[in-house]
Amino acid sequence: MAKIEKGELDLTTEQKIKEAAVIVFTKKGYGNARTRDIAEEAGINLALLNYYFRSKEKLFAIVMMERIQKMFGVLFPVLNDGSTTLDEKLATIAENYINMLTEHPELPIFVLSEIRNNPEQFSHKLQVKAILTQSVFIKQLRERKPDINPLHFLMNLLGMTVFPFIGKPVLQAAIGNDSDFNNLMEERKRLIPKWIVGMLDE
Repeated sequence: MAKIEKGELDLTTEQKIKEAAVIVFTKKGYGNARTRDIAEEAGINLALLNYYFRSKEKLFAIVMMERIQKMFGVLFPVLNDGSTTLDEKLATIAENYINMLTEHPELPIFVLSEIRNNPEQFSHKLQVKAILTQSVFIKQLRERKPDINPLHFLMNLLGMTVFPFIGKPVLQAAIGNDSDFNNLMEERKRLIPKWIVGMLDE
């Protein structure tokens, strides 16, 4: 294969490789996935994949961090927004998360598996402890319901938004097709904030 000049690199090819990697890593797990499998999924030859990403380890690290940032990037700015009320934050988080997961339904399983395997690395890179204990959102929860650990409400909020996408293969047997599922998720954008507020005000 002729050497590819840097100026000839196609950014869409790089993105295609990363999207294919997510599919293969999700289906087979990191240990069983091969770069050849990813190249086939992306519709390219192995030499081209190796040109963009020198190893499976490097490709996985890049893809994983992008997915983690995508999954939690919609959450962290909202938690630290001092200009919005608690109720506004609840509505924004529910809507943003459901929109993002509807567009990228593979994210929860892919990201959560890595969090489970490398919790310390994940927490360190995203400064999770500081965000979960010192954010404006947590302070607002403490003020609203001082007798209950605010992390309970954050866990409930995330569980309500993320779990339907994790359990979709099972839930869809009762829900119906993708359109029915998406309609249900649209309803949850409105219902989840009400449920959390109900817990806070009881």
